[in-house]
Amino acid sequence: MRPFDFRLPTRVVFGPDTVNRLGELVRELGGARTLVVADPGLVAAGHVDRALMLLTEAGITPFRFHDFDANPDSRMVQTGRAHAAACGIESIVAIGGGSALDCAKGINFVLTNGGTMRDYRGYGRAARPMLPMMAVPTTAGTGSDAQSYALISDADTHAKMACGDSKAAFRVAVLDPVLTVSQPRAVTAAAGYDAISHAVEAYVTATRTGVSDLFARDAWRLLESHYERVLAEPVDLVARGAMLLGAHEAGVAIEQSMLGATHACANPLTARHGTTHGVAISVMLPHVVRWNAGHVGDRYRDLLRVCGRAPGAAPGERLAERLDELARAGGLPRALRELGVPREELVELAADAATQWTGTFNPRPFDADAALALYESAY
Repeated sequence: MRPFDFRLPTRVVFGPDTVNRLGELVRELGGARTLVVADPGLVAAGHVDRALMLLTEAGITPFRFHDFDANPDSRMVQTGRAHAAACGIESIVAIGGGSALDCAKGINFVLTNGGTMRDYRGYGRAARPMLPMMAVPTTAGTGSDAQSYALISDADTHAKMACGDSKAAFRVAVLDPVLTVSQPRAVTAAAGYDAISHAVEAYVTATRTGVSDLFARDAWRLLESHYERVLAEPVDLVARGAMLLGAHEAGVAIEQSMLGATHACANPLTARHGTTHGVAISVMLPHVVRWNAGHVGDRYRDLLRVCGRAPGAAPGERLAERLDELARAGGLPRALRELGVPREELVELAADAATQWTGTFNPRPFDADAALALYESAY
């Protein structure tokens, strides 16, 4: 068993209507001025107004920032930093999907430690303390609420930058399944499949530990058994809660073991074509599972047994088939050609994929040739 150093930095408050405790929980963070980071869709859904009311009733002065999109970049983060500095905030509340949570972390980095997001690419580069933060995820997907990394695009190159530091972890995560009911079906499908991929990849990485196994396995159990249910019955709060908790647990697993070739191949698709991350993941994950099977087939057998499915003689193929079934249930694309990716661009995409950090953790050695083979199989 591999050595590990494990501590959960994030308090989890889980259950229907737990968002009603927002005021008291932010007050516990300290200070009386907070920045609420939320995307415009959350404003339209009424979640932001409700949060502002809860904060105000608790004696907290809230300020808002919404000037970012689904793939927050370094320029958007700098805009948020300027706004936060002018408001004199003492904490940050992020409400929304991974974009809001990552943007909030990015703002915190540059507000408290200066510089630009490029200065924080990698891990542990924030020398000074950061402001306390709270996450209120409204999608069950990225698991950013359980991670100390922010994924921010470089505004000039469009490359995804993973910027991490232990101080960037949320102090509190409020997991309220009621908040996820209003999301469109397409968002539920793509975000949920992304969470599934986190559990599958974190369970087999070269750096996995006993702790990451524990969280990845339970995340897979929750996600695999409730994904189709939440799509068929979107108001089922039990299924919504299982997906939200599973996504968080998968995020904990990522902190311990990272990800693999699926994410390495997906990131260039988002950078070059603006493909929604979960959609890119849905195209690549079954192919990566088949490709990895010779190295970690026993691990895939474990996952099949967790969800009560017979692994047979080829567990990698069986797991890939199950992942294909889940993608079909979500109405997600199954091939790169469906995304409008030109075949002649695959070599360039493979070169980009080979530079992605997550590829270094894949259980099977991953390089540009491997990425090209995976893109070809997914075409």
